[in-house]
Amino acid sequence: RTRLPVLRWLPRYSLARLQLDLVAGLTVGLTVVPQALAYAEVAGLPLQYGLYSSFMGCFVYCFLGTAKDVTLGPTAIMSLLVSSYAFHEPVYAILLAFLSGCIQLAMGLLHLGFLLDFISCPVIKGFTSAASITISFNQVKNILGLQGIPRQFFLQVYETLRRIGETRAGDVLLGLACLAALAGLRVMKSRLPRAAHAEPLAARVSYLIVWTSATASNALVVLFAGLVAYSFQVMGSQPLTLTGSIPQGLPAFQLPRFSMAAPNGTIPFWSMVEDMGVGLAVVPLMGLLETIAIAKAFASQNDYRIDPNQELLAMGFANILGSFVSSYPITGSFGRTAVNAQSGVCTPAGGLVTGTLVLLSLAYLTSLFYYIPKAALAAVIISAVVPMFDAGIFRTLWRVKRLDLVPLCVTFLLCFWEVQYGIVAGVLVSGILLLYSIARPPIKVSEGDVLLVQLGSSLHFPAVEYLRDAVCSRALAASPSRSIILDCCHISSIDYTVVVGLAELQQELRKHGLSLAFCSLQDPVLQVLLSADLEGFQHFPSQEEAERCGGVEPGGGGAAPFTRTSENSLLPT
Repeated sequence: RTRLPVLRWLPRYSLARLQLDLVAGLTVGLTVVPQALAYAEVAGLPLQYGLYSSFMGCFVYCFLGTAKDVTLGPTAIMSLLVSSYAFHEPVYAILLAFLSGCIQLAMGLLHLGFLLDFISCPVIKGFTSAASITISFNQVKNILGLQGIPRQFFLQVYETLRRIGETRAGDVLLGLACLAALAGLRVMKSRLPRAAHAEPLAARVSYLIVWTSATASNALVVLFAGLVAYSFQVMGSQPLTLTGSIPQGLPAFQLPRFSMAAPNGTIPFWSMVEDMGVGLAVVPLMGLLETIAIAKAFASQNDYRIDPNQELLAMGFANILGSFVSSYPITGSFGRTAVNAQSGVCTPAGGLVTGTLVLLSLAYLTSLFYYIPKAALAAVIISAVVPMFDAGIFRTLWRVKRLDLVPLCVTFLLCFWEVQYGIVAGVLVSGILLLYSIARPPIKVSEGDVLLVQLGSSLHFPAVEYLRDAVCSRALAASPSRSIILDCCHISSIDYTVVVGLAELQQELRKHGLSLAFCSLQDPVLQVLLSADLEGFQHFPSQEEAERCGGVEPGGGGAAPFTRTSENSLLPT
């Protein structure tokens, strides 16, 4: 039951749940088919690979997933990463899925899901916002009907502007019409009042029609565009750029290839791994991050818990088994998960229906995909990724904590150069800021006959030198020089380097005739300091007792002399 979450809900499965799961699975299926074709274009792969990547995750997550709403498959973010690390080669993309799955599976077995906590929200927001712009502009060439545009963002912008005069009017008109239709259906759905059971049948039927149309907007727009293109084809003129032929039938179930034929020989496995480079870390982590973020968002709305390590296992098996059917790396899709939740899905069994619909499309409908205009698929992609751009995050961080704008802007800007550089740089900057806050904890000093020094956070070894310098300078700068009481109420643990640093601080103060005492030590810290056998170790159980014995008053002043506690009184009896 722990490793197979399907055993938690299957014994309680009912006909009512089956009906709701069928409706949700069919609704998501109508969304995933056109999106899969579009995302394969983003990944730089033949369009059938989008469909190949859209069914195995649905089946695997049904048995191993912990969130009833999540659907796995190709996404805009993952497709962008695949385009960067698979070099538009299906063999590389499939091998990347296999290796990513192995890494995710190993992380799940080793309970390494906590590593995701080191990717901060500003880094994620910077990446997704930059990806939204990059992916959207990448589709402008299809809206304009341009061919041979490079994929590097800055070269893409230059070439698109340089060749703007080659725009095909048919593609532009159709692309803009599809964008307008998708935007209109989205607005309609957001403002659609829910029909109550007490309302007349006609009102409820009208609500169902409008809701279904808005939910399946991608499928409707692609169907309409395909009919327009087919009409032009029948009339003997074709002003639109079409998708073209897609191989019919299901992919073969086989091991991914661990080498690739090239004009000058064979590229071996290790050379392919070296070519992927940092992608073998970025793709698994970003895939899991996307899935966990989506699962947690919907789990909080529906009051159930998510196990990150179990999600790692589900993602790992989904990518490994997906690579056997020519899938590129997959992850959770926010848009399709939202559709799944709004459709009333009860269990992950809805994914079985979605996966089956994709398989039926591969088996029987690929000949019809020939007439889908590229401009319509571009409109589907742009409509899906534009909401990922969060303009308000810049203003929010300016108000909340301006320092967080640094990793946000670093990630955002470098992602336009190369995605991997943006993510890695953002994580490094966030790590540096985190380490700086650890190495420079806030220090509060209360003055009296002695100085009461209180750390605003825990004490780790990078902060020992900073603490020594701050304490010595304040103790010796006072007139006359005063001894120190260190309030340790916020310190929950210390290591050997901290103990050595405190011993050196004690010795340095003793050279000037001053003493160092501790107060409010938590038991683990007290035991470590007792074990270290510091010479002249002094401890007060509380700050109040330290102030009373040392003469430190909250407002300053106080006449009682600083008294030394006997070391023997601190030892266990």
